[in-house]
Amino acid sequence: MAFTSASQYIPTFDIQGHRGARGLKPENTIQGFLLALDLGVTTVELDVAITKDNQVVVSHEPWMSSTICLDPEGNSYTEKEEKKFNIYQLTYEEVSAFDCGSKRNDDFPDQEKVKVSKPLLRDVIVAIERQIKSNASYEVDYNIEIKSAPEGDKRFHPAIEEYSDLVYNLVDEYIPLDRLVIQSFDFRVLKYWHEKYPEIRLSALVDEAKSVEADLKNLGFKPSIYSPDFKSISRGEVNYLHQQKIRVIPWTVNEVSDMLSLKGMGVDGFITDYPDRARAYKMTLSIQNKDAR
Repeated sequence: MAFTSASQYIPTFDIQGHRGARGLKPENTIQGFLLALDLGVTTVELDVAITKDNQVVVSHEPWMSSTICLDPEGNSYTEKEEKKFNIYQLTYEEVSAFDCGSKRNDDFPDQEKVKVSKPLLRDVIVAIERQIKSNASYEVDYNIEIKSAPEGDKRFHPAIEEYSDLVYNLVDEYIPLDRLVIQSFDFRVLKYWHEKYPEIRLSALVDEAKSVEADLKNLGFKPSIYSPDFKSISRGEVNYLHQQKIRVIPWTVNEVSDMLSLKGMGVDGFITDYPDRARAYKMTLSIQNKDAR
């Protein structure tokens, strides 16, 4: 177990609310993050993009996704049209005019519809910290994904150095940096943070990995966390990563049966769209442990 400075218990098994609580509230919104806190996550997971006026906005895509957003007039638009709403070419005032919570998302039928705009990262942090303080909750970590790719450089996002520095400087204003994790599929990002900000924990996101060993060799150093698609990780790989002193936190785990299976495999946490199911999973696990005594 771990403790905050106020000696409040924090479970070492890390339940991360994916984009807040995407299964229950619109993704990457303050409402979703606050619900995730109420449901007991130990880490809030989110994504960031950069606007034309260098604001750090919380968004999974670097454009206004047609799946979740309506334009400023309240109209839908197609997937083919969405990239013309490039966040890197819009000011935050322009981004905030889109409604990214009222549109039905068929992948998440239980998601509550809320008329809401994409928030600034600083506003998300302020809201979370205020809730933590007012409710005397334990202090959650922030797992922030920097979404970039070589083909997106200076087109959908700044160069990774500028992108990273904007995120670092903002977060450093609001929370202790020992509560920050930076994750990315783009290993260029992780290498930059490893060199410039070595005190920050890093999470290597991987998809369709050839092998754990190949991923670590490509990265060139041992990250704090290895974060694979949960369907691709094996018990042997978990054991190997633990031998390397690397924590294993798979994504995106939404079924309680998978949560229990992964916990049995020895992972150190998981990322989920449904923090409510994770809470039920913790109750199920407690009952199983009690029955096993």
